[in-house]
Amino acid sequence: MATLLENKIISRIKAEGRITFEQFMAMALYDPEFGYYRSPDLVIGKGGDFYTSAHLHPVFGSMLGKQIAEMWEFFGRPAEFTIIEVGGGEGHICRDMLMYLQGSPFFDALRYVIVEINPAMQQKQKILLSSPAATEGSVPGGQPGVLPAGKVAWASSLSEIEAVACGCIFSNELFDAFPVHLVEMAEELTEIYITVREDSLVEESGPLSSKAVADYFNGMKIILDRGYRTEANIRIRDWFGDVSRILAEGFVLTIDYGYLGRDYYSEDRNRGTLICYHRHQANEEPLRNIGMQDITCHVDFSAVKTWGEEAGFRTVGLSSQGAFLVSLGIDEEIGKLSSASEDYLFELARIKKLVLPQGMGDSHMVMLQYKGGGDPAAKPVLRGFSLRNQMKYL
Repeated sequence: MATLLENKIISRIKAEGRITFEQFMAMALYDPEFGYYRSPDLVIGKGGDFYTSAHLHPVFGSMLGKQIAEMWEFFGRPAEFTIIEVGGGEGHICRDMLMYLQGSPFFDALRYVIVEINPAMQQKQKILLSSPAATEGSVPGGQPGVLPAGKVAWASSLSEIEAVACGCIFSNELFDAFPVHLVEMAEELTEIYITVREDSLVEESGPLSSKAVADYFNGMKIILDRGYRTEANIRIRDWFGDVSRILAEGFVLTIDYGYLGRDYYSEDRNRGTLICYHRHQANEEPLRNIGMQDITCHVDFSAVKTWGEEAGFRTVGLSSQGAFLVSLGIDEEIGKLSSASEDYLFELARIKKLVLPQGMGDSHMVMLQYKGGGDPAAKPVLRGFSLRNQMKYL
């Protein structure tokens, strides 16, 4: 049975003609009425379709807080330092980070903004951040009680945020949810469109929809074999334009699952990386459960580097999530838990999923990009990238 959103897409195509897969994915995820990420019933974590690192253990937010505090130190402890989290999930990273930092000199200087398009999710975040209820696991070094009122502000989009003099814009699993162009190599590169046949949505191929898609593959020097299908996440480039307008000086910290460009378009990945999640089950059928399932793609971090540089951000760090957390001293926090936790072995098992290759330790990458004054050749070296900085492979 067709969903309400599927019927809406069918009506659009009948009225206007076929749409690109990117336009379809944008509606499937972000349609104001029926889009997956706009649903008031969206749940992330145990009861939803997927979970993120933030749901495994509060130490993840603690380590991010430790790293961003070092950014504040790098800039000479400015009186105001703004943290902008784009796509705040249910608010766990914000809460865990601020609980960890509360009582430190940095806490008084920081201003926190969550960018969240879903009003219902904003409300969940506000309830969590105003509640003294414990999270699943201990916050290492965290302070008891609730966060002070007014410490966190909200925006529905980056366009609502005024210029920031100094700060950090960070995201956890944001880029993978950007709508992508789907392409396939025939005699030449073609694009996948969505059309209607017998009142059902189906794929069909056609010429590239824009010069930007061709420029992406030409600019990145990507050569595809006949029959190769993959994606182009061009919206990341526009995102950096917005970020550059907002942030005068500071860092962009990106955490997501993805690959270097040479690995993203390798021969053994000839069907691309697009995947859907419905009730914690993966499938490769984006034209089913429309508006009721997540659609996602891995991130090409080589493209993120290029587009960041175009917007004025120099890449200064790239690491696996596991190496990033180990570099920051997650073992020190685990040591604190061993004496403070009432269920240490349970907490340790969840933390291992953040760090080890079998979990998110290798699947997720962490990238740091920087924009600042002074010597253009100078590159800040932060602790999270002190062990295995893979920048040279981009």
